[in-house]
Amino acid sequence: MPKTLVILISALLLAVTVTAQDDPIVVEFSYPTSTDNPAAEIFERYAADFNAANPDIRVVPVFAGGYDDITAAARNSVENGVPGPDVAVLLTVDLFDFIDNGYITPAQQFIDAMPNGDAYVDDFFPAFMANSVDGEGTIWTMPFQRSTPILFYNKRLFREAGLDPEQPPRNGEELIEYAALLTDPEEDRYGVYIPSAGFPYWMFQSFAIAHGQNVMDQSPTAVFLNDADVVEALEFFMSLTEEHGVMAPGALSFFDAPTEFYEERAAMIYYTTGGLTTILETADFEVGVGFLPSGPADENGLGYGAPTGGGNLYIFSNTTPEEQAAAWRWVEYLTSPEIQADWTVNTGYIAARQSAWETEPLADLLASRPEYAIARDQLEYARKEMTTHDGIRVRAILNDALAAVIAGEMEPAAALDMAQADADEVLEPYRE
Repeated sequence: MPKTLVILISALLLAVTVTAQDDPIVVEFSYPTSTDNPAAEIFERYAADFNAANPDIRVVPVFAGGYDDITAAARNSVENGVPGPDVAVLLTVDLFDFIDNGYITPAQQFIDAMPNGDAYVDDFFPAFMANSVDGEGTIWTMPFQRSTPILFYNKRLFREAGLDPEQPPRNGEELIEYAALLTDPEEDRYGVYIPSAGFPYWMFQSFAIAHGQNVMDQSPTAVFLNDADVVEALEFFMSLTEEHGVMAPGALSFFDAPTEFYEERAAMIYYTTGGLTTILETADFEVGVGFLPSGPADENGLGYGAPTGGGNLYIFSNTTPEEQAAAWRWVEYLTSPEIQADWTVNTGYIAARQSAWETEPLADLLASRPEYAIARDQLEYARKEMTTHDGIRVRAILNDALAAVIAGEMEPAAALDMAQADADEVLEPYRE
C-alpha cells in the first residue's frame, strides 16, 4: 500500500475517532403537562441554554403526554429495552413503584459526590423532600414541578355577594357560608367547585389533613382510610352538595375547573398552583387566591390542610453511568435557584428551593403579585402526598371508594372500611 494512502487512511481514522469522542452525550428528557401552561416553549428554552453551556451534553426535551403516558413509556423502556427517556418528570407518588421494580437510580449517589451536597438538599422545602426519600432516608428523586392545590376565587363575585374580596374563607364552616352567598341558580353558578375526577385522592387529602388525619404517614406500608377523622372529612365533603347545595353534584373534572371558573359557573375552585400564571392572565375578572379551608376551625379560626403534589425528576437505571452523570447535570440545572424562580414565574408551580424565592425574576414578581407566595406559605399546613408500595393499586382503591360515595352508591363509612381492607391486603406483603 502506498505510504501516502496509509497516511490518508490513518488521518481519516483519527478524525473519526476524535469526532466520536467529541460527540455530545444525548439526554432524552420527557416531561408531561397536566395544567394549562406553555411547558414546551419553556423546556425548549431551558435545553437550548443548557446545551450551549454544556457542549458535551445535548438535552432533547420530549413532550410525552400526561404523567401516565410517561410512566408507561419509561416502564416499557426499562423492561423491554426499547428507546425511552434518560430522565423525566414523573409524579412523586410513583416513587416506590419505580424503586421496587429497579427502574431508577438514586439521586443520593450524585448528591454524595457534590462538594456542597448537604447544603444543596437543605435548601429544598422539607414538605417537598418528604416525597423524595425511601424508608431509610435515601434520596431517589429531586423536586421540580411541585405544587399544592390552592383556592382560587372571583373577587368581583365576592363584592357582589357582600364578602370582603381580600378575605377568603379560613375553615370549612366559612367555606359553606361563603359558597352559599355565591351560589346563584338563576346564573347557573355554584359557590365552589372541587374536582373529584382526575386526581380524586389528591383533592380529598386536603379534607383529610384539615380534619386531623392524612390518609397515610411517612411509612409506605400503611394507610388510614377508615380513620374516624378521614370518614368525617368525606362526610363534610359530601355535605357541600347533599346538604348545602353549594357544589354541583357528581364527579367534577379536574381539567374542567379553570373553564368553570373563567365562565363564572363556579365562584371558587380548588385547583393546582401549577395553573396560577395562566389563570391570572386568562380570567377577565380579578382573581384572589388563598389557602384551602377544608376543615374545622382551630382556636385561631383556621381549618387549613393541603397535600403536596406534582412531579419530581427521575433518572432511569437502564442507561450507562456516563448518561446518568449527564442526566444529573441536567437535574442540577433544572433545580438551580435561577431556573426554579423562572419556572414559578412562568407557570405558578412552587419553586422547590428556598433560595429561589430571593432570586430574580421571582423576587421582583412577588413584590407586585403576592399571589405567588400563597402556595409556598401554605406548605406550613401541607403534608405528604399519598405514596405507598404498589401505589397505583392503593390509590385506585381510594379513588374507587370516593367515586362510589359521590355516585350515591355507598355511604362514606362503609366505602372507606372496604377501601381500608382492600388496601391492607395489597400492602401486607411489604410489611415486615
